[in-house]
Amino acid sequence: MSGERNVVQASDAVVQVPSYTVTEFAQKRHRYCVAVFVINENGRLLAQLEKMQAAGAPLDVVLADGGSTDGSTTEQNLKPRGVRTLLTKTGAGKLSAQMRMAFHYAMEQGYDGVVAMDGNNKDDPAALQRFVDSLQAGFHHVQGSRFVPGGKAINTPPMRMLGIKLLHAPLISIASRFRYTDTTNGFRGYSREFLLDPRVAPFRDVFARYELHYYLAIRAARLGYRVTEVPVTRAYPDKGPTPTKISPLKGSLLVLKTLFKACLHHYDPPGTNSKGT
Repeated sequence: MSGERNVVQASDAVVQVPSYTVTEFAQKRHRYCVAVFVINENGRLLAQLEKMQAAGAPLDVVLADGGSTDGSTTEQNLKPRGVRTLLTKTGAGKLSAQMRMAFHYAMEQGYDGVVAMDGNNKDDPAALQRFVDSLQAGFHHVQGSRFVPGGKAINTPPMRMLGIKLLHAPLISIASRFRYTDTTNGFRGYSREFLLDPRVAPFRDVFARYELHYYLAIRAARLGYRVTEVPVTRAYPDKGPTPTKISPLKGSLLVLKTLFKACLHHYDPPGTNSKGT
């Protein structure tokens, strides 16, 4: 089953999502889904999907594609590897637009929560069950971390490690008033209640690139939602280029600008303060 989705009218506000197509290969089976974010990941995506199948976590797999042209997101590749739904973004925006697309679909489908995961085969799917367990236990924002007991950081580029530990994690921890250890890690879980809270309002066009990851981590703790970190393994290749969509100079500067704006509560919904009132 396929279809086209775009901006929809909620009961009390306009929900802004990029236009996207929906191709469903199977029916909904679980309370939670995992949204895998991809664009031209080539063989890395298919290898990851096979690992996810082997992990066997009770999650429906939703692939959120930013417009891949590498041939990896065909039905022949995805259906045998356990993908329930392929979402293909046709509207504007980068990662945060893909996230809005995936969250919008998940909420329409009635999922109780969403696990977010990159599709570049850096994250170990063995951790997926921990996210499900945490959401079922009543946590609303679940941050995957390489730096808590049980987590592993393998071949992390030294400059990235320094940036996380000396800048990124401390700033988001101060802004959120919750001690995060791994704030650049996109392996996360979100509850339905949190995503649909009008004081959060994640379905806005202001979230186009990297804003939504940072904003949600800060907003969850500031609003008093239950937040936790769970151990994950993130492994970079032994050799060859680092799998990333962030360019060394321009991309890194954009990340820093977005980080500072998020920490200053620039993305809070109009008419609310950092505490949501």
